[in-house]
Amino acid sequence: MPNIQRLNTIDADFWPRLEALTAWEGVADQTITATVREVLAQVRSRGDDALLEYSCRFDRLNLAHAADLEIPAARLHHALTVISAEQRTALAMAAARIRSYAERQKLESWRFTEADGTVLGQQVTPLDRVGVYVPGGKAAYPSSVLMNAIPAKVAGVPEIIMVAPTPDGALNELVLAAAAVAGVDRVFTLGGAQAVAALAYGTATVPRVDKIVGPGNIYVAAAKRQVFGTVGIDLIAGPSEILVLCDGRTDPDWIAMDLFSQAEHDEDAQPILISPDTAFLQRVQEAISRLLPKMERAEIITASLHRRAAMIQVRDLSEAAQVVNFIAPEHLELSVERPEELLPLIRHAGAIFMGRYTAEALGDYCAGPNHVLPTSRTARFSSPLGVYDFQKRTSLIYCSPIGATTLGRTASILARGEGLTAHARSAELRLP
Repeated sequence: MPNIQRLNTIDADFWPRLEALTAWEGVADQTITATVREVLAQVRSRGDDALLEYSCRFDRLNLAHAADLEIPAARLHHALTVISAEQRTALAMAAARIRSYAERQKLESWRFTEADGTVLGQQVTPLDRVGVYVPGGKAAYPSSVLMNAIPAKVAGVPEIIMVAPTPDGALNELVLAAAAVAGVDRVFTLGGAQAVAALAYGTATVPRVDKIVGPGNIYVAAAKRQVFGTVGIDLIAGPSEILVLCDGRTDPDWIAMDLFSQAEHDEDAQPILISPDTAFLQRVQEAISRLLPKMERAEIITASLHRRAAMIQVRDLSEAAQVVNFIAPEHLELSVERPEELLPLIRHAGAIFMGRYTAEALGDYCAGPNHVLPTSRTARFSSPLGVYDFQKRTSLIYCSPIGATTLGRTASILARGEGLTAHARSAELRLP
């Protein structure tokens, strides 16, 4: 059974140990960085030829023409007929809930007129084209298709380009069906840094996009970091995290399975349990030992629990909130009697799941809010992916003659104070 680290806030070394536990160096090493830089350079200079070469080398796809990298739209809709009726219903329900939530996030244009006739405002417009990266390694993620593409469509993005690796040419029907449901416009069988390069720079076959969203492995993350500035990106995602804060009155089996739900993503995922109840922490440990051997991904879960998990004992729920804010978790479960009372104390979390019956897994698939969330303590300054990530804000300024006089005099004084006389004269020429 995994040896799960125990921490207690009364210990003198608690905060340094917590900081060490939650530290994550998501930056690629020099070898990966150099490899990715070469892939990006090759795709940028050689275009489709480089894509075909890398697809053959990494995904074992022997394609004669770059056009063969694209999956026809008809194939996406065919996937909807191949999956089970139960899966179609689940995709439709999840998509409807994600769309409904996203509709409430839309930013709107606005303007106001001042007394002298000057008009100020903000014009909101969607991005022209967005690229969605969908992983295809250890698992397939149709949920990621919905979560990344639907908010972009709600924002009004005219064209969404999806890339997904298909090793040995194996297509995942559920991923293709999700693309059809989400309204993805074009799909290419591309993965890795070469897919990011194609989206960022464009080739004769793959159109260039304005922003790239979606999770991926360390090569994808490194590529997104390197192309940022040429295109926008959503975030650099680290391993999945769950932090469960429990008062000790929830079924220990429920809590153990909630911890498993994120630990099964990969060996570096981080499950943490906080409680003021020592006996409860022990009951959860016993539940973990009893349930883990029955899990299909037991090996991955075990590695995650051993490497990065922790059980933290606190004095009370108020102190627990302090620990939560330090960790700034991707997913936070408030498995307590009155979660609303804790909300004012929580400042940093990607998504908060309130109450004993709200399993984090519901948010991964169908609750409605986006599951693309800040990891590695970045919830201190970042937010979940949303419609606003696919909209731009443009400032609007219209000066009446009177407004130009008032503002011009102020601008002239400030510009001359900075030594920028052309700025000052530009404003002064419009004064009466």
